[in-house]
Amino acid sequence: MGEPTPRQRTVIVSDSKPVMPPYIKMRYDAGRNRWIILAPERLFDPDPIAVEVLKLCDGARTVGDIAAHLSNEYNAPVQDIEVDIIAMLQDLSDKGVVKA
Repeated sequence: MGEPTPRQRTVIVSDSKPVMPPYIKMRYDAGRNRWIILAPERLFDPDPIAVEVLKLCDGARTVGDIAAHLSNEYNAPVQDIEVDIIAMLQDLSDKGVVKA
């Protein structure tokens, strides 16, 4: 057998439409009183800001749309929010939690 093909890295940009794959679940854990992300053989503990972003990752909205929504909701500069969202989603994409 040949070498396995390396997984191509998805690069998150403003026009990306992020979504969590069906095998990744974000659930509220009442016992821990926090949101968790369940992945095969892994558990992630997102902070409250990450939870708000991930709730908006439906595969229809772009990163720019999400940034604009959160900018309006939190009265913060959209450019700053978008940079932070891209960095967070890129990290989660590299871990297989988000795809675009």
